[in-house]
Amino acid sequence: MTLSRNLMLGGAALVALLVILSASVVRVPEQQQAIILQLSKPVATVNSYEPGENFGETGAGLVFKLPFVQEVSYVDKRILPLDIPPQTVLSTDQLRLVVDAFARFRIVDPVKMYTTVRTEQRLTEELSRLLTSLMRNELGKQRFDTLLSPERGQMMETIQKAVNQAAAAYGAEIVDVRIKRADLPPGTPLEAAYERMRTARQEEALTIRAQGAKEAQILRAEADANAARTYAESFGKDPDFYAFYRAMQAYRTTFNDGNASVVMTPDNEFLREFDGRGGR
Repeated sequence: MTLSRNLMLGGAALVALLVILSASVVRVPEQQQAIILQLSKPVATVNSYEPGENFGETGAGLVFKLPFVQEVSYVDKRILPLDIPPQTVLSTDQLRLVVDAFARFRIVDPVKMYTTVRTEQRLTEELSRLLTSLMRNELGKQRFDTLLSPERGQMMETIQKAVNQAAAAYGAEIVDVRIKRADLPPGTPLEAAYERMRTARQEEALTIRAQGAKEAQILRAEADANAARTYAESFGKDPDFYAFYRAMQAYRTTFNDGNASVVMTPDNEFLREFDGRGGR
């Protein structure tokens, strides 16, 4: 009877020990951050995000806590998607655009996230609201054609910095922001916008051509002035050479066409350099 009672007490003690042990040990996965809570207040973190850390060299694994007094709340450590519902934005040229965007973020301060919004779901909703508001404000400052140009990348960086400043209050970091699509609503507004863009490009091309013609005219005038100045300086230094050079130019122009026929008297002044009478 005594032995049986001792076995029962031993078994009960073993079960109690196992229960206490199971309540004292938790496993933190590599892709999770753990917040140790005591009376619903954070007292420690396990496997928190650290920039530049190597996979497998973090604090993940088995963690001990006070049984029945402390509990563990898990927070994702990976980069998470943040889909933004399509938004209608009014550009500076009064065009309504349908903008479809997305972002990616990670939780870098799990304690701050827990104390401000408690759950990842509420954090996602708050970041979505912030990103939607900031994106509408920033894109509303641009023209429609700018949203289709490479300058859009710079706008996304500006939006990302602005959202990051607000997201830091929730223990989050925005990793990337991108616009998947920015289009006009189908129908007449889209066709009218394309026509305005086509007209604007044609006007820009005409302006560039006119500016080019003006600059070419200025360059030709400067070249002619330089040539005249060079001729004048040459004439002042050596009148005989200048007269010879001008005569050769005249001969080239006159006799350039092999079929041309020119009738002149032998003593014609035009043939002065041709027959060797120049400089006499």
